[in-house]
Amino acid sequence: MTEEPPHFRVAVIGTGFAGIGMAVRLLQAGLEDFVVLERADDVGGTWRDNSYPGAACDVPSHLYSFSFAPNPGWSRSFSSQSEIWEYLRRVAGEYGVDRHVRHRHDVTAARWEPRRDRWRIETTGGTVTAQFLVSGAGPLADPSFPDIKGLDTFEGTMFHSADWDHGHDLTGRRVAVIGTGASAIQFVPRIQPKVATLSLFQRTAPWVILRHDRDITRLESWLFRNLPLTQRIARTSIYWGRENYVFGFAKNPRLLSVVERLGRANIHRGVKDPRLRAKLTPDFRAGCKRILMSNDYYPALAQPNVDVVTDGIVEIRPHAVVTRDASGHETEHEVDTVILGTGFHVTDPPIAQRILDADGVSLAQHWGSTAQAFRGTTVAGYPNAFVLAGPNTGLGHSSQVFMIEAQIRYTMQALRYACRNRVDRLGVRPEAQRAYNRRVAASMEGTVWVSGGCDSWYLNEEGRNTTLWPSFTWSYALRTRWFDPHNYDLRLNRTGAAR
Repeated sequence: MTEEPPHFRVAVIGTGFAGIGMAVRLLQAGLEDFVVLERADDVGGTWRDNSYPGAACDVPSHLYSFSFAPNPGWSRSFSSQSEIWEYLRRVAGEYGVDRHVRHRHDVTAARWEPRRDRWRIETTGGTVTAQFLVSGAGPLADPSFPDIKGLDTFEGTMFHSADWDHGHDLTGRRVAVIGTGASAIQFVPRIQPKVATLSLFQRTAPWVILRHDRDITRLESWLFRNLPLTQRIARTSIYWGRENYVFGFAKNPRLLSVVERLGRANIHRGVKDPRLRAKLTPDFRAGCKRILMSNDYYPALAQPNVDVVTDGIVEIRPHAVVTRDASGHETEHEVDTVILGTGFHVTDPPIAQRILDADGVSLAQHWGSTAQAFRGTTVAGYPNAFVLAGPNTGLGHSSQVFMIEAQIRYTMQALRYACRNRVDRLGVRPEAQRAYNRRVAASMEGTVWVSGGCDSWYLNEEGRNTTLWPSFTWSYALRTRWFDPHNYDLRLNRTGAAR
C-alpha cells in the first residue's frame, strides 16, 4: 500500500516578500496547518539571490517593507540588498515562519486533483498535498538569458547578474556587459574602476534620474524606535508622494516631460562628450520603460576604459562579442568576461509551467502570451490556487510590497470564507475573470506604458501590458479588500452547507 504524502491546508511557494507575508498572516489567523516550499537553503527570494555589487532598492526603505513589521533600523533612505535580505530573515524568524519552511524543496509540478479537491505538489525534496496552493514565486525570481548565436561557445567567464560569480576577480579583466536595465545601472559603476576595459552593449538607452539617497540620521532612528508614530508618518508621506506619479504615468503622460528634463540634466552632469550624450539619450517617453535612479552611472560611462556600444549583437565567439552596424560592418570586441544584465522572466514566469489543471494543462499553456487573472490573484480553471504578484499587479511607481499585502489580504478573506462555510473548492468564474480584465485593459489605454513609444519588459509578445496595474495602488487595495464569493463557483463539503 502506497503511503500518503503529508497533507496541509495550505502550501505556499517561495520565501520572498510574498511567501513570508502570506505565512505571517496565516499564523496571525491561527492557521498553523501550512507548509512553505523553498528551493534554496535560506529565505529571502529575489533579495537573497541578487547579490551583485551595488544591489539596492529604488523604492524608499520605509515603504518597501511590511506594514505589520516596520523596521526602525534602516541605515539609508534606499536600502541595500543585504539590509533587505536581513530584514526578511528577521521577520521570518520573529514571526515563527521558519518552522514551517522546507528548504531545498523546489517545486517541479503542482497538479489539481479534482476528486479529492486538493493540489498534489512534487518537489525536489518530496511530495506534499494541500487543499489550497499559494504561489509566492515573484516575477523577478528567474533570470532571462538572451537568444544570441554562440552564447554557449564563449570560453571565458559568463554569468547573469542575478547569479553573480563572487569568486571571479574582475580586476584587470576585459568585461562585456549586455543590457542596461536596473541591475546594470547599479553594478556597472561598482565594477568600472576595477576592470581593464568595459564594453557596455546597449540596445535601448534608459531614462536615469538622480537618486536622492542619504544616511538615516541618529535622531531619526531614535524617533522611529521610541515614537513609532513618526515612522508611520514617514511611510504615509512617502506613499502619497509616490501615488502622485500616477498622474503622469496613467492620466496625462505629458506631465512626464518634467522627468525627461531631469534625465537630460543627469546626462549633462555626468557626461561631457556630445557623441556619448547622444547615445545615452532615450528616444521615447519617460516611464514607457522603468525609470531608473543613479548618481554614478553616467560618470562611470564617461571614463576612458568604458565603451558604450549601440550596434546590435549578432554573435558571441569564444573570446569576443561581435556586433554589426547599420552599414553591415562587423566588429569583434575581445573580452574575457561576459556579464548578462538581461532581466527576468516577467511575462512568462517558469512557475506557470509547473502549475497544472486536472487535465495536465499548465498555467503557462492556459495563458499563452497573455497572462490574466481575476484581481491579479485567481485564475479560472485552477481552483483553490492564488498567485501573488500575478498578472497586472506590478508597479512602475510605488512599492510592490503594498500590492502583495493587498493580495494576501484578499487570499486570507477567501480562506476564511472557505473555512467558515465548509467550502472544499472555490474557483473563479470565467465570465468574472473576463469582465475584470476588460476593465483593466480599458484602464491601460492612454497610459505611458502602452503609448510611450518603446518596447519594454512590461509588454507581452503582442504588445499588451499584462504586468502593471494601470492606476493608483489604493484603488487596487479597495478592489481586494473583501472576498467576493458571487464571482466564484463553490463546492461545499458534503457534511456542511453554505450560509
